[in-house]
Amino acid sequence: MPQYTNFAYIIPKIRKFATWNASIILRQLIMAESNFIDYVKIFCASGHGGAGSAHLHRAKYVPKGGPDGGDGGRGGHIILKANPQFWTLIHLKYRKHVKADDGGKGEGGLRTGKNGEDIILEVPVGTVAKDAETEEVLFEMMEPGEQRILCKGGRGGLGNNNFKSATNQTPRYAQPGEDGEEGWFILELKLLADVGLVGFPNAGKSTLLAAVTAAKPKIANYAFTTLEPNLGIVRYYDDRSFVMADIPGIIEGAHEGKGIGIRFLRHIERNSVLLFMVSAEEDDIAAGYRTLLHELEEYNPELLDKQRVLAVTKKDLIDKEIEAEIEPTLPEGIPHIFISSVSGEGLKELKDMLWTALQS
Repeated sequence: MPQYTNFAYIIPKIRKFATWNASIILRQLIMAESNFIDYVKIFCASGHGGAGSAHLHRAKYVPKGGPDGGDGGRGGHIILKANPQFWTLIHLKYRKHVKADDGGKGEGGLRTGKNGEDIILEVPVGTVAKDAETEEVLFEMMEPGEQRILCKGGRGGLGNNNFKSATNQTPRYAQPGEDGEEGWFILELKLLADVGLVGFPNAGKSTLLAAVTAAKPKIANYAFTTLEPNLGIVRYYDDRSFVMADIPGIIEGAHEGKGIGIRFLRHIERNSVLLFMVSAEEDDIAAGYRTLLHELEEYNPELLDKQRVLAVTKKDLIDKEIEAEIEPTLPEGIPHIFISSVSGEGLKELKDMLWTALQS
């Protein structure tokens, strides 16, 4: 019997192959299962305007009537509409080409051509539209129900009736319709949240989100558990609340593309307050905070203008003496607190600090 049919021989080979490729396979499976898409590139083309008519009126007893050509119809627009029920761009991921209808031609009897049907693409609130070639920001969808024209349909041409005059009573020409607009566009989602969590992988961001909101992010004791942003509503006093966003962990060099945090740093651009989270297990908490701050500054210096709060996580793993030793080493000028999302220590005080920062 050939050795390839011997399971005792094959199984160790399979295990070895799986070990070599475990990380690749895991990443592919996770990406395949993920429904969070925050970036799409699509080609859009609005409709051309319909041509005007050069028709001359003719009837049984009117052999030489005047011009009665109608105008052409407008080409269809490509319109973006902000839908608060949407939280991802996945519905546009495989819709690479969007083309609106052309306007109808004008007809005799002063009949105007039919307007091309508009195409409305619904997107989440917080979507940014960019020109793919220049990366110029065209507009941002910030209000629920807001509508903006991404590609304007061409205007219909004027019929010959518009050109008659005392010196030219029978014009035999009409305008062609205008061409529509077309091009490649980037739609980029930036989540809208009040507080953004910033920290290294496995700093306890997802655990905090699960502890103070009803969100159920994936939590495990290894780096890069979070592979996509998570949102949760933090309930405060007197029916007040604020939204908290957890993004994948940032590593040193993230602004250069290292790790996976660079893909999601855009999501904290609209946060009012940034909650920096550094684990009490870190050798130098202040240095860890500075590293995170540096990565944000390199990505977008404007992020440093936002309100900041520092939370030293995993308080349950240290005693009071170690906490007292860490306290003097923490950066000055930024509110800080020791918390444990597992035991709940410091969470009430953290909510107070975040609310105060949001009101300032």
